[in-house]
Amino acid sequence: MLGMHIFLVGMSGGGKTTLGRRAAANLNLRFVDTDQRVSDMMGMTVNQIYDSLGEDFFRNMESGVLIELALDAPCLVSTGGGLPTVRENVLLMQNHGVIIHINRPLDQILSDIKVDRRPTLKDGSHEDVIHEYNRHIGYYHACADYTLDNSSGYALGVARLTEMIQGLM
Repeated sequence: MLGMHIFLVGMSGGGKTTLGRRAAANLNLRFVDTDQRVSDMMGMTVNQIYDSLGEDFFRNMESGVLIELALDAPCLVSTGGGLPTVRENVLLMQNHGVIIHINRPLDQILSDIKVDRRPTLKDGSHEDVIHEYNRHIGYYHACADYTLDNSSGYALGVARLTEMIQGLM
């Protein structure tokens, strides 16, 4: 059982949700994806929210989800790639848990990411992904209590994250 929240931060396509969901299952922990929670609340996909209501609206909804989670029982949380760019979100995560940066090399993200499924990248190219990465990486490094290297594939990434979380329990 967790005594505090564990927040996963990192670039879109870095493995936060994929690794987090599996590690939570391995450890029998509740798992929440903030993007999915916003999508469920709105009855729309994240891309539809971005297209019809805008990024600012989405970010406000995402911050609201984070506040709700902070007041709820501890769980493992996968955050949206832009969530740590808002100072209030970082302070909330720091005050209510531990932050783990899921760090995946840019070249691996570029080889796997489907830009059309990522709202901040869907109209773009690899250059836009690189720009987004460069814009956000400093935020991830600055707020993280721990960094998990996710450069060696899914199985090792899940094993490393599971072990890291076990050490925090």
